Amino acid sequence: MKKAVVVFSGGQDSTTCLVQAMQEYDEVHAITFDYGQRHKLEIEVAEQLAKQLGVKAHKVMDVGLLNELAISSLTRDDIPVSHELQENGLPNSFVPGRNILFLTLAGIYAYQIGAQTVITGVCETDFSGYPDCRDEFVKAMNRALVQGMDRELEIKTPLMWLNKAQTWALADQYQALDLVRNHTLTCYNGVIGDGCGDCPSCDLRRAGLNDYLDNREAVMAQLTAKQKSA
Repeated sequence: MKKAVVVFSGGQDSTTCLVQAMQEYDEVHAITFDYGQRHKLEIEVAEQLAKQLGVKAHKVMDVGLLNELAISSLTRDDIPVSHELQENGLPNSFVPGRNILFLTLAGIYAYQIGAQTVITGVCETDFSGYPDCRDEFVKAMNRALVQGMDRELEIKTPLMWLNKAQTWALADQYQALDLVRNHTLTCYNGVIGDGCGDCPSCDLRRAGLNDYLDNREAVMAQLTAKQKSA
């Protein structure tokens, strides 16, 4: 039996990955992390979507310690999300160590339930500039988990080389465009669907959607070509 664990925030990217996984695996588990994020409504959204999509089990894990350690606009209400980069060249929404922790815990969960695959929606083609979304980082984490647990495990990143328009096309390919557009939460300010329209996450999401809707056939063709070459 093919089992997978999806790191699931309830946002556009992870929901698209979950929709795809439901078609490709015999058993799918989702894991969501509560780290005291300012857009905490995403946890409720994730619970609703997991139930709607029929995942085998949905685990919500309390990792509040991350909030204490990682100072970011996503972990502090008194730090507004900014479009400007910090002195280190990173957005102030970057949560240091977040994906290190998430992939580690997802790997442990996969070990316990006998899943061969962990799926995450990170991407370095159209992204906010987070270093823990890069392919090099994911491959390094994969090697560390395999060595540390002495068990084969593959971290899959279906969106790694897709731009946001192609990610929308992937959702549409699985007849989930409406679901992802209207029922996910990607907005840093906690607005479901099209979001607040002002934060960096909403900017990426909107630009990608408009590109896809304006050039649907061309973008879908690009997606199909990438899938064939993968």
